[in-house]
Amino acid sequence: MILQAFFWYFAITMPIFAFLVISRKNPVHCVLWMLVFSIHSAALFLFLNAEFLAAVELILYAGAVLVLFIFVIMMMSMKEELAGELVIGEWPIAAALSIGVVLMFFFGVSNFAKGPSGPYTIEAIKAETNTRALGKLLFTEYLFPFEVASLILLIAVVGAMVLAKRKD
Repeated sequence: MILQAFFWYFAITMPIFAFLVISRKNPVHCVLWMLVFSIHSAALFLFLNAEFLAAVELILYAGAVLVLFIFVIMMMSMKEELAGELVIGEWPIAAALSIGVVLMFFFGVSNFAKGPSGPYTIEAIKAETNTRALGKLLFTEYLFPFEVASLILLIAVVGAMVLAKRKD
């Protein structure tokens, strides 16, 4: 009973926090609402017995990425942007994209009703921990995409350093 109450708390508040992230005018407030959302997301991962994903959510997103966002926000001068209009008249494009995202979510969730597929069934993951199963899959079958993602992140860091370097 108490677990269902916690689940419904997360099910109701997480979409509210996500809406607050995209609807606030002040970017620092957006980052703070994103922090609250990340903490709730990590707690929801704990309910799914995905401790590794909860730790990654807290360490990587709530820690490093949000600190980076705050750093970038503080580097930029946002006086003109904060004084401008919040809605700029691009609502038809936003509505079409939102409908597309909802449809993708609907079709993605409908595939979960078929049950797990592949060699990693629920029994196989219970036999070895979910972190070990994730590590085996990441470093065997998906090693090349993992390395490509790391190169893309390295290029982004170098690009951010070049952009942040002040011209003397």
